[in-house]
Amino acid sequence: MSEDQQKNYGAEQIQVLEGLEAVRKRPGMYIGSTSLRGLHHLVYEVVDNSVDEALAGYCTHIEVNIEADNSIIVKDNGRGIPVAMHKIGKPAVEVVLTVLHAGGKFGGDGYPISGGLHGVGISVVNALSEWTKIKVKRDGYLWDISFARGITNTSLVQERPLLDNEETGTEVHFKPDPEIFPDIVYDFDTLKTRLRELAFLNKGLHITLEDKRIKDKKEEYCYKGGLVSFVEFLNTNKENVHPTVVHFEGQKNQVIVDIAMQYNTGYSENILTFVNDIFTEEGGTHLSGFRTALTRLINDYARNMGILKENEENLSGEDVREGLTAIVSVKVREPQFEGQTKTKLGNSEVKGVVDTIFSDGLREFFEEHPVEAKNIINKTISASRARQAARRARELTRRKNALEISSLPGKLADCSEKNSAYTEIYLVEGDSAGGSAKQGRDRKFQAILPLRGKIINVEKARLDKILANEEIRSMITAFGTGIGEEFDISKRRYDKIIIMTDADVDGSHIRTLLLTFFYRFMKPLITEGHVYIAQPPLYQVRKGKQVWYFYTDEEMNEKLDELGRDTNNIVVQRYKGLGEMNPEQLWETTMDPQYRTMLKVELEDAIKADRIFSVLMGDKVEPRRQFIQENAKNVRNLDL
Repeated sequence: MSEDQQKNYGAEQIQVLEGLEAVRKRPGMYIGSTSLRGLHHLVYEVVDNSVDEALAGYCTHIEVNIEADNSIIVKDNGRGIPVAMHKIGKPAVEVVLTVLHAGGKFGGDGYPISGGLHGVGISVVNALSEWTKIKVKRDGYLWDISFARGITNTSLVQERPLLDNEETGTEVHFKPDPEIFPDIVYDFDTLKTRLRELAFLNKGLHITLEDKRIKDKKEEYCYKGGLVSFVEFLNTNKENVHPTVVHFEGQKNQVIVDIAMQYNTGYSENILTFVNDIFTEEGGTHLSGFRTALTRLINDYARNMGILKENEENLSGEDVREGLTAIVSVKVREPQFEGQTKTKLGNSEVKGVVDTIFSDGLREFFEEHPVEAKNIINKTISASRARQAARRARELTRRKNALEISSLPGKLADCSEKNSAYTEIYLVEGDSAGGSAKQGRDRKFQAILPLRGKIINVEKARLDKILANEEIRSMITAFGTGIGEEFDISKRRYDKIIIMTDADVDGSHIRTLLLTFFYRFMKPLITEGHVYIAQPPLYQVRKGKQVWYFYTDEEMNEKLDELGRDTNNIVVQRYKGLGEMNPEQLWETTMDPQYRTMLKVELEDAIKADRIFSVLMGDKVEPRRQFIQENAKNVRNLDL
């Protein structure tokens, strides 16, 4: 940052746009929801302000503490929020905390580049907190100001002069308001994932996270390698095609580009994109520029080296991205977001900048590392041949389907309702349970697809092998959406896809195999909330003509205590599998929308989910054993 810009971060750079009145009435408009996701978003908003100071070159350390009362303290060693009097007659720090969108990131020269999801600002955190306390070290003094539910509680006070070697900075201490959030208990791992991500994205930034609710629970993140370290972290449990992570940096037309990539021997691509440290889940122009350049460069190199023959078709984008782990991070002065969740970059100029910088870098890497380049090309050509084999298999399936009276799988018991908004399909383990489900269901809106045995592990197979699996083909045909790049969620034939397996080891394995398939090839089914896991009961307790069903040992024991355990006419049945239930019992306990219990599969964190699937379903045994040992006690809490 220039000397002029440093001088320019003062009270006059704080721009006022609108007040806070609506925030407490409609918090979802500002933080997405008042669920746990919204609760954690409060922390991210405060931390983003500190990261802005780091991006501007004035902050090297950020500390985040979860206090014993579930309040949060965020400290940094930046310049400190300005405390001088603002033109509206209040100290700038008070304006920043009490006026929506008041901050140095909205126009002005306070920050040339800033993060924060749509920059709703620290004022939203203040509005949604029971109380907020601010300490600022700036202009030679320690300053204090406090708020209650968005309203100034104690005015700005000059506490004391700073010591000779005392750093400037800001400390924000806030307690989420229980009137707004039904649950105000912070999750250490959720915060850890985002803070570690920020440390990767901001090379050399030192971030600490401490949980004061638990003794000695503290983690520190600082990555001198930046995105290189990020890719190494994501590829931890994978065999790599080339030993070193390839890294490119550059700047053009005020767009800063930072890219790191490495191929592994797996078959899934994992490309994460960021704009000003914001994860762009839907991609955008920076992703388009990267993909276009990658496909063009690899095709050019493969042809120039004679690896790809004249009579062979070009490698597709899908081919060149097989097994690729990459991070594409750009810094843009005024990002424009679009898409359904406003996480897609729309700035058209970014595509060309990313394309140019990445093309120059990759071309140079290929010239300087011919052995690694050849390994990458050979990997993509293998992918191309497998894709062509898969295409032939798909075309064969389509031709076969066109000749049949109905293209739907023969074992599918479909429903009569044609409006997919009202339909659901049960994926049932085994024919016997499938038979009970077919008899017990409501034929109007419930379809049943029995699965014979375990499906293929898609984490270890290419698309041609996957499409050769009968169970996979049956699901693809029944769902109607296609898979991979051909996937179209608007063509789905069912609103809910419900996995119904036995509550044993085999059932759990089948469930994990199905979720891996959906995550790798039909991810929008999960992200848009269409995948569920049925919860059949573990026990039936019968006393005379009265029957109760229970899903846990605790529930059952509680009922037995209530009934009196000495009673002779109590019969307890433990269901070892779905096949032990007759159709009426299966309907009553597991399929009747009025009484059933289901778990909705939700994707809270794409990076964490990718690592979990790689560990659980990949080739390496040791990481899987370690994961199971660490999580065995919390198996009910294992969410994607």
